[in-house]
Amino acid sequence: MLPTPTLLTRHLRLRPFDDTDANDLFELQSNAFVLRHWDSPPWSDRGRSERFIEACRQMAEEGTGARVAVDRDSDGAFIGWCHLSKWDPDYRSASLGYCFTEASWGHGYAMEAARALLGWAFDTLDLNRVQAEADTRNIASARVLEKLGFVREGRLREDCVVNGEVSDSWVFGLLRRDWQPSSEPVHTR
Repeated sequence: MLPTPTLLTRHLRLRPFDDTDANDLFELQSNAFVLRHWDSPPWSDRGRSERFIEACRQMAEEGTGARVAVDRDSDGAFIGWCHLSKWDPDYRSASLGYCFTEASWGHGYAMEAARALLGWAFDTLDLNRVQAEADTRNIASARVLEKLGFVREGRLREDCVVNGEVSDSWVFGLLRRDWQPSSEPVHTR
């Protein structure tokens, strides 16, 4: 069991998903523009939200990672999610991923949320390495990862199909020795 944290940052609240998130989650994951660089199509079945939320609980129960909903602190609005998955305590490694609403782009929220979750993970899970992948056309996501200290380590050629088009992905890695925690306080509940 790996309890999903609740983290409070300057602008955000990261928290475990609950059943009331289903509509907001479906709205995010069914947006074709938001998912234009994803290797899975936008959702068309509302039941996907419930299955996603159940998978979040299962991830915590199995101790393989943590997926958190991200709310804007100023108004409580759901703006996306962030996760650390594939936690391997033997190799002290995990994978980072995130997805945010189009309206929240350009405000630094992805970086703020990912930094908070990474800080929790490096401290709680004693990680040595975190890996992330991004479609090579997703320059904004690559920029977020690089600002967090991730190093672009390689390219996976034609590793997925995005909207029916074969696509490459960049692989990024962040090592504990290169991790720069935020100077902004993060509170855990």
